[in-house]
Amino acid sequence: MHYLRSIRRTHLANLILALSCGSAIAADSLVPTIQVTAEPLPEMGERQVAESEIERFQAASSDSASLLRGIPGVTLQTGGGVSALPGIRGLADDRLRIKVDGMDLISACGNHMNPPLSYIDPSNVETIQVFAGIAPVSLGGDSIGGTITVESPAPKFAKAGETLHEGELGLFYRSNGNERGGNLELTLANGTASLSYRGATVSADNYHAGEDFKPVGPAAAGRGWLDGDEVGSSMYESNNHALSLALRNENHLLELKAGVQDIPYQGWVNQRMDMTGNDSTQLNLSYQGNFGWGDLSARAYSERTRHAMQFYDDKLFWYGPNMSAPATDGIPHDPVAGMNGYAAGMPMDTEGDNRGFTLRGDLALDARNLLRVGGEMQRYRLDDWWEPSGKGMWPNTFWNIRDGQRDRLALFGEWEAEWSPRWQTQLGLRHETVEMDAGEVQGYNTMSAEYAAESAAFNAADRGRTDHNLDVTALARFTPSEDYSIEFGLARKNRSPNLYERYTWSTGGMAMRMINLAGDGNGYVGNLDLEPETAHTLSAAFEWRGGDRWQVRLAPYFTQVDDYIDARRCESANTNCGPMNQTAQDAYVYLQFVNQDARLYGFDLSASYALASDSEYGDFTLSGLINQVRGENRTTGDDLYNIMPLNGKIALEHELGGWSNTLELELVDDKTDTSAVRNEMETAGYGLVHWRGSYEWDQIRIDFGVENLLDRFYNHPLGGAYMGQGKTMSGTGVAWGVPVPGKGRSIYAAVNMNF
Repeated sequence: MHYLRSIRRTHLANLILALSCGSAIAADSLVPTIQVTAEPLPEMGERQVAESEIERFQAASSDSASLLRGIPGVTLQTGGGVSALPGIRGLADDRLRIKVDGMDLISACGNHMNPPLSYIDPSNVETIQVFAGIAPVSLGGDSIGGTITVESPAPKFAKAGETLHEGELGLFYRSNGNERGGNLELTLANGTASLSYRGATVSADNYHAGEDFKPVGPAAAGRGWLDGDEVGSSMYESNNHALSLALRNENHLLELKAGVQDIPYQGWVNQRMDMTGNDSTQLNLSYQGNFGWGDLSARAYSERTRHAMQFYDDKLFWYGPNMSAPATDGIPHDPVAGMNGYAAGMPMDTEGDNRGFTLRGDLALDARNLLRVGGEMQRYRLDDWWEPSGKGMWPNTFWNIRDGQRDRLALFGEWEAEWSPRWQTQLGLRHETVEMDAGEVQGYNTMSAEYAAESAAFNAADRGRTDHNLDVTALARFTPSEDYSIEFGLARKNRSPNLYERYTWSTGGMAMRMINLAGDGNGYVGNLDLEPETAHTLSAAFEWRGGDRWQVRLAPYFTQVDDYIDARRCESANTNCGPMNQTAQDAYVYLQFVNQDARLYGFDLSASYALASDSEYGDFTLSGLINQVRGENRTTGDDLYNIMPLNGKIALEHELGGWSNTLELELVDDKTDTSAVRNEMETAGYGLVHWRGSYEWDQIRIDFGVENLLDRFYNHPLGGAYMGQGKTMSGTGVAWGVPVPGKGRSIYAAVNMNF
């Protein structure tokens, strides 16, 4: 670590006084144009995604989560075309803290169709930092599984007295799913001001598996035709635009970013509904400065999301006597027709309002000690409502969550010390208050005893909740030589439930099937009595190096989670939660979120070896990784859901001049440890071969390759249940036992030109 040696401890009081004017702090690092006075201690499990990997994977996928697939311990859960959910060591979704340009984004959807990484296109990603397991308290909070930070390119400035004007244009095509799109970047800057625009667009049809996995035929009554290998509801379109204005003066930088996203449709292969609209606007104002006492950073952001779900092209739209055509006059106009006639799909709307403010100061106390203090504040509001469309959905608007509130206020302190060139430590303490509430709800009608009784009980209950969460981390690194190092640590982390886990209220079959954060085809209902999850993690990392020739890193870990939010078969007077639901094994079931205890343990192993360097044929490097994690419910003895089986990768990389080639073998074991309470499906093991290449000269870069080179059929262990077509809203409308198949062979090419 490199600290300013002239800083005195008396400056601590000045920093605390400066911070007292603000109410929150985040972990935003200074951009390269500003002098950094202190480097954070690299954490156990911390990984930077290499720039070469980001460029390589940008050409192969339009899902920013895919940029993480080379990181040990990281997995991806299937979602929409641009909305996969990353997991770290068996913990995913809201159990991770994911920051995009310093903003804590929240998924505003009962199926989590708009996760944080869906709001940034891969072409707009410059750096990715992953903290697996134990994240520092300055980057953690309201999460137990780790932290992922994604940053877009830092602003560029010209030399004094000069003007900078540059840009980049990119185009790509991928054969499987007919994916096509492009991106554009424009920058105009002088020595003190920088204006930039970044835009990206992509659209795709349904993709195809390696072989037929279902009968050939119509997707649904009145819908189009699907081949046996065509994966229904995997089409999508996404458009992103970002404008940035930055000003700098000596050691100070002020930047304002404005972003707009438009997703007109995104089919969802493992959910009963599809996304038929996602519009988001973001404002992100940040300040970074270097003073005599240290560094100060601040950020204020606002993000509004308007999200809609319906049945898209491959799922049955009209529900009624015929199931293939609307009633004579279209949508019913009276309660009788609404209860007994047709239903025009099932419109579902969500609106989220997310605002935050952060402030952080880094003070180098002396040459050995760094103190990092700060806090953050987040205000979140959510409405989730379903307009009546006929049949049983009439005549009222169904309020799933009304006036939902989830507010966070956090303060933290972090002390890093370099005791000697061999020993470094980090101690962190964070307190976070999470306040949640929701307004009164109603069902589609009062003729349903279930809707009337359950909404009345919910409305009469005390719905306000306040959680006081305390995070503690203790980390150390011992480096006895240049060839060997050990990192180890302990942590206590907390996560409060999200609004859907706490406040969804109806055990009606249709309503429960709309609440699914897991992609397993089951239905869920919330629980007002949920407690925050508390995770105790012990992890270590052993690294051996042979100069620049080879490197091996082994990272074992163990996490015990008290009050883990899992699920149990629901119990109520509703027939959906009756005896058959308790015993069903080969069917979709109805569940309620509950607190139970869990443990997760495993290891990540990664290695690389330089086979040849600076030879006449170029550089050759062999690399690989192995991931193993087990997840167990200690309360029931069941296996945890969506745990990746033993898996690994072996890659041979070659570089010669402007040429780069990678041949990769991906291996995944059988998945036999499954969640019985969810009737999770087993999947067979498989091996995939990928080839990726690129060539650069002057201002042009060409990427090309083949994913799944041998066109192997496989079911991804984290793909969930196939809900891509048919009568998906019926409890028996889609057959249980069909996992989501992976993508067959896809040939791709991309070209990027700088000007």
